[in-house]
Amino acid sequence: MTQVPSGADVVLLDYEMSNLRSAGKALERLGARVRVATRPAEASGAEAIVLPGVGRFGAAMERLEAHGFSQMLRDAADRGTPILGICLGLQLLFDGSEESPGVHGLGLLGGTVERLRTELKVPHIGWSEVTWTDGAVLAPSGPGANHADSTYYFVHSYACHPSDPSDVLGFAEHGTRFVAAAGRGTVTGVQFHPEKSSGAGLALLGRWLENLRAAVPA
Repeated sequence: MTQVPSGADVVLLDYEMSNLRSAGKALERLGARVRVATRPAEASGAEAIVLPGVGRFGAAMERLEAHGFSQMLRDAADRGTPILGICLGLQLLFDGSEESPGVHGLGLLGGTVERLRTELKVPHIGWSEVTWTDGAVLAPSGPGANHADSTYYFVHSYACHPSDPSDVLGFAEHGTRFVAAAGRGTVTGVQFHPEKSSGAGLALLGRWLENLRAAVPA
């Protein structure tokens, strides 16, 4: 199991839109020191920030604003602090969502979020394989990597549409191809739940943690 030798200081944002327990336990199992923050001051000094989320885009942005996290996240991104969005947390990184017209997202990644347009049942619930783009930092690598290493658990009705194709890190399929991971610089997000994706998800979180030292400015 991947360990982070120095025990990276990771903050989980609690804005009342997710169950933090499973994500926190997964990160701790990998050797990270996990703090839960309900306001910006409690996130001070973090080496990295995790933005989880479930529910509606508009309600999530309202609660991020109420907790003072919106500007904090923008400032953290400007400083180069690594940020990982999970599920709805990925969608919140974008400019907005058709789920909540008129509500502005964090704008850390350019583009919008749209409902899955597929003949299959929505929400998409279950396991799907991710096809990673060339050079995607979260992708499994090495001669032993196989499809099981890139199969993760999804629960969602909406998907991101980055305005810059180079921000796409991976795709998955649910009757139609959709963006399963996206990022730019130190801002990254995944549409699936790595903390609920068994060994493959734990390994992905481990790769993200391993990249922190290189990403955090000296």
